[in-house]
Amino acid sequence: MSSTVIEQLDRFGPETCEKMLLSEATEYTRDLVKSQYENFTVVSFLVPRRLRSDFANVYAFCRWADDLGDETGDRDKSLELLDWWRRELHACYDHMPRHPVFVALYNTIQRHSIPMKPFEDLIDAFVQDQRVDRYENWDQVLDYCTRSADPVGRLVLYLCGYDDEERQGLSDATCTALQLINFWQDVRRDILERDRIYVPADVLEEHGLTHDRMAAHVRGMRRMDSDEAGRMRKVIMTLVDRTVPLFEKGKGLWPMIDRSVRLSIKLFSMGGLAVVKRVQQMNYDTINERPHLTRAAKFGLMCRAIMGKCGLN
Repeated sequence: MSSTVIEQLDRFGPETCEKMLLSEATEYTRDLVKSQYENFTVVSFLVPRRLRSDFANVYAFCRWADDLGDETGDRDKSLELLDWWRRELHACYDHMPRHPVFVALYNTIQRHSIPMKPFEDLIDAFVQDQRVDRYENWDQVLDYCTRSADPVGRLVLYLCGYDDEERQGLSDATCTALQLINFWQDVRRDILERDRIYVPADVLEEHGLTHDRMAAHVRGMRRMDSDEAGRMRKVIMTLVDRTVPLFEKGKGLWPMIDRSVRLSIKLFSMGGLAVVKRVQQMNYDTINERPHLTRAAKFGLMCRAIMGKCGLN
């Protein structure tokens, strides 16, 4: 799949970066979101109008960082580009934004008093992706989530006017859960496309399996027999069972945030729990098939969110 970000490095990269006025940069981030995010129209409806531009600016930062890490096809090149992206972030906080994303993001940062740490943590996560492709235990995976997922929720809370530790902790639970269920549904794709395995080695070992056996099976180098396949499903079941309580904990955030943004945030949890249900329905066999939400399921999630927006449920 082509990456708009990588394709634009000649215009907005380390060597050459076209300057943009604030109005042009804001339009750029909005257009980037529209081109990259298929549910933009629904999200635009759910997010209060006053925050839509800010959400687009934060999303654009994340999209650029993610693609610089995952879409170059060269880990050394990705590390160079992520180091450049970090310098651009620092320039923004030094009141000298240069890249169009940071020209747009600068006003968002100032308006909502957002500290640098969540942005820095996200870059750290993408750097880690270039250096670590196997995880030994559950705690290591959770630690990764503190940088790869939790900062996103904290950024959303800053946009919504919240910076207290209680709300951030509940948001962390939801974001970690979303990251984890994404790992368990993408076991096969992560191996094939990124040579990454987030399933902890110690959980595999409890069921007589290894990272190497997983990878060999996915790549077609060896096939798991029925016994191994059953044990692999138990591994995923164990991990899903550890993930669901985090979704439940995160629901505590809902009554603590303003109604105008509550449904947007609830929709993330609803989507994650829908994936959990789908994984369960396919008997946890994500090593052979990636679970997909049906059109009906997606439509149902959107309808529930929109009905809530309109005060109908």
